[in-house]
Amino acid sequence: MFFRFLASVVRLTSRNKALCDALEAAGAGHFAPSPGAGRDFDEALEALLTRAQRAGAVRRDVGMTDLRALLVGCLSMERARGAGDPEGDASGRMTALMCDALRATPSVTKLPPEGGKRNESRCEVCGGALAVARTGRPARYCGGACRQKAHRARGRTRRP
Repeated sequence: MFFRFLASVVRLTSRNKALCDALEAAGAGHFAPSPGAGRDFDEALEALLTRAQRAGAVRRDVGMTDLRALLVGCLSMERARGAGDPEGDASGRMTALMCDALRATPSVTKLPPEGGKRNESRCEVCGGALAVARTGRPARYCGGACRQKAHRARGRTRRP
């Protein structure tokens, strides 16, 4: 729940330039949001952080100051990465890296592709981007090597 909340905050805030600017300014100490809103957000975030740490999901050496700094930095990076996207949708790559850094147990999350489009076709074997076929038929593999690997894998599963 903690990581889902952080990802939602970053995703929703990165679309709102004014809110993102206010959070960045607050993180740098140049802006103080209305006392009620800032306090409510901090209390909710601190409660989630404490529960996640007790459950063993988040590192115990992370405090609210660290979390706010990571959140503001992640917002800034996602907004900068999303600025080049015509749909204005951040890829979530920085958010995934931030969440991995906060986890108590080391794990590696499969990152969204660098600069990839959300609906871009991917090779079934290696995950590489597929070129659009001129015939109109969608490609399944990026090349002959991946096609051969998939063929061999299918052959291994069919044998008794």
